[in-house]
Amino acid sequence: MRYKKIKEKKIARERIKRLFELADKHFKKNPSLSKRYVTLARKIATRTNTRIPPELKARFCKKCFNYMVPGVNQRIRTKKGKLSKTCLICNTTVRKPNKKKANKAS
Repeated sequence: MRYKKIKEKKIARERIKRLFELADKHFKKNPSLSKRYVTLARKIATRTNTRIPPELKARFCKKCFNYMVPGVNQRIRTKKGKLSKTCLICNTTVRKPNKKKANKAS
């Protein structure tokens, strides 16, 4: 039983990565298709209780689930040692500490 769950999560991770690759590939031609791929990846992650890797998690908006491309539908700014990412579709802002700035202060 345990082996089956481990195998299920491995397949889920592979599918999630593949869906993000497809979202990246099709973004220029059809952004709504990219959004659909992100939604499917999230659905797979929730159903199998699998985490989306952090590098992929940063590529979509947590509110509207659009695939984010800096300069196209995402604005990235640095201010006062913080990295600010704004979705230009729903105007949601995510702020995180800027690691480069923190290293200089040490």
